[in-house]
Amino acid sequence: MSRLRVEHSLGFAQLQDGGRFGVRHLGVTQGGALDWIAQHWANWLLGNQLDACVIEIPLGGLTLKAEADGWLALAGADLDAQLDQQTLAPWQAFPIRAGQQLSFSNPRSGIRAYLAASGGFTADRVLGAIATVMREGLGGLHGEGKGLKPGDQLTYSAQPAISREMPPEAIPDYSSVVTLQLLLGAQSSQFSGASLFKLFNLNWMLDQRADRMGMRLIGPSLRYQGEPLISEGIPLGAVQVPPDGQPIILLNDRQTIGGYPRLGALTPASLARLAQCAPTQRLRLQPAVQLQARQEYLTVLGQWQC
Repeated sequence: MSRLRVEHSLGFAQLQDGGRFGVRHLGVTQGGALDWIAQHWANWLLGNQLDACVIEIPLGGLTLKAEADGWLALAGADLDAQLDQQTLAPWQAFPIRAGQQLSFSNPRSGIRAYLAASGGFTADRVLGAIATVMREGLGGLHGEGKGLKPGDQLTYSAQPAISREMPPEAIPDYSSVVTLQLLLGAQSSQFSGASLFKLFNLNWMLDQRADRMGMRLIGPSLRYQGEPLISEGIPLGAVQVPPDGQPIILLNDRQTIGGYPRLGALTPASLARLAQCAPTQRLRLQPAVQLQARQEYLTVLGQWQC
């Protein structure tokens, strides 16, 4: 087995896999990597299962030291990664030698980097997954739902199943204009026509109040005209509108039920793109239909079939 030791951490970096399912009836949410596309690429580079456990690193502030030789892969945001003070670009697999230090500092492009290890990082599963959910105190390295801290030891297989090169055309441009696809549904027909026009024709800005539970948008106030609602199940990517009229996009660590009216839900690919957006990022919303969203999803999945 190979091993990494956490030398420095701000407490936000955490272990994430594909998420925790089949337990929402217990009030337990799913967790899992926010940018599942970057997570899949990091694992693909090493021949891992695509949803194998990785380290999700938001905003940097993490330093790791290798205690044995091994193989790692980096995808997602460019957090100015340094391997023994030598710049390490994302979207590649690379060997690491015992004694080498890997550090992540400030975001240069995107927000969340994903570090995969050969075979995936190992930890005990809680309710079927390693996924860290801090709000619920579940998962993670020690099963307590906490981020990585100095002194933590991360273990993984010594040799990768395979080492691949990233297709250049698949590397996303996180500086490009952000347009998120929204599948209308739920209570969308009970919003005013003016609100729906504003929703898709005006710019929105990502609020500072953004975490793994949800991200708020700042823009025109949307007006719901329907009857009060009874709380109901909340899917991943649901777009709720509270009384202040400012939408909230609910993410992997969301609550399992909610009573605010919903416009619908973002597509999976749009959720991955949103995970790389910083507060104050400007974006647009675009309506999508189910067939279009399904085809987009299948196209994304097809990237890893080579």
